[in-house]
Amino acid sequence: MPRIHDVVVIGSGPAGYTAAIYAARANLQPLMLIGPQPGGQLTITTEVENYPGFPEGVQGPELMEKMREQAARFGTEIAEATVEGVDFSKRPFVLRTDQGEHLAKAIIVSTGASARLLGIPSERRFFGFGVSACATCDGFFFKGKRVMVVGGGDTALEEANFLARFCAEVVVVHRRDELRASKIMRERSLANPKIRFLLNETVDEVLGQAEPPRVTAVKLRDTRTGAVSEHPIDGLFVAIGHQPNTAFLKGSLPLDAKDYVIVEPGSSRTKVPGVFAAGDVADSVYRQAVTAAGSGCQAAIDAERWLEAQAHCG
Repeated sequence: MPRIHDVVVIGSGPAGYTAAIYAARANLQPLMLIGPQPGGQLTITTEVENYPGFPEGVQGPELMEKMREQAARFGTEIAEATVEGVDFSKRPFVLRTDQGEHLAKAIIVSTGASARLLGIPSERRFFGFGVSACATCDGFFFKGKRVMVVGGGDTALEEANFLARFCAEVVVVHRRDELRASKIMRERSLANPKIRFLLNETVDEVLGQAEPPRVTAVKLRDTRTGAVSEHPIDGLFVAIGHQPNTAFLKGSLPLDAKDYVIVEPGSSRTKVPGVFAAGDVADSVYRQAVTAAGSGCQAAIDAERWLEAQAHCG
């Protein structure tokens, strides 16, 4: 019979580590299942300059390693396992992983969301070195530079308008002849003198230098004629959406239309009592390390109070 844990934290980004730190300090002896990408999206981020407490900035992987050490210091059990399925109809809850089953009285889901990328090899090669999926995170590094944003929805135009505060020029590239964004976002972007549009174009390849690694240009392909053109740029921002990592929860936990975990407003509580959610898996708006960490704190406190209430009821 597997041991029944008070709390199991699924996922290991800023939300998961913060939840584990708070749960461990509350003497709940949490188990963390770190998943396929230990440390989350920050492990593929280079310089992080907007996380409080690091005035000179910090490398994403280093920040995640510090959080991991802090969680372990307070007694978090960390297991290199990926959750493949759950059963929230039973008490204790059952988690099926690639390393076996775990049982838990309470669950904190913090599996994050993955940025949808273009899927070309050169994009991955320069990710963190001129290619980014977060203008709020990385826009400041491109002050006075020429950048390109890929996408045609509200997210892409929000990124473009944000980047226009810093950059000399922002070029929005969209594969269709019409933007999908809302009317107000289209009007705002078209009125911005720093933003221009290249429609019916897709990114074929990201060009750059190897040492030090940086982006220098992109090749675009015309979707109507197939003609390829080269455009010098300093940065490429991919803004074609995010996919919350919730496939393993479908049918077990209510999700919204975009597959984000639904939580009660102002809390981390999901529709299933005893299951909580933190970070980008439940946040389609902010998606920042600091907001994820804050929601991890909320989830741990909510879980602790829920467990205490259950003990009194028992």
